[in-house]
Amino acid sequence: MARLIMVVLWPSFLIAIVAEGFLFSLFDPHDLALVGNHIEVNPLAVYTIGFFSIWAFCSLASMLTCYLLAVPNDKKIPF
Repeated sequence: MARLIMVVLWPSFLIAIVAEGFLFSLFDPHDLALVGNHIEVNPLAVYTIGFFSIWAFCSLASMLTCYLLAVPNDKKIPF
């Protein structure tokens, strides 16, 4: 089980690092607005929330990949 967790979390962690680098090189946390109103938020908080959100989505994608690799292909679906 620990191996499966690391197979899912480690690649998603690395991709989240790269994705956050790309995202915040294009997006400035000081320009954050919600429904037209400017929001005063610490940029470190925005970076942290962004990183963990991206990591969660990447982890879900990795878990789905592991699940689909483990599902047996017994039934043939005609297309």
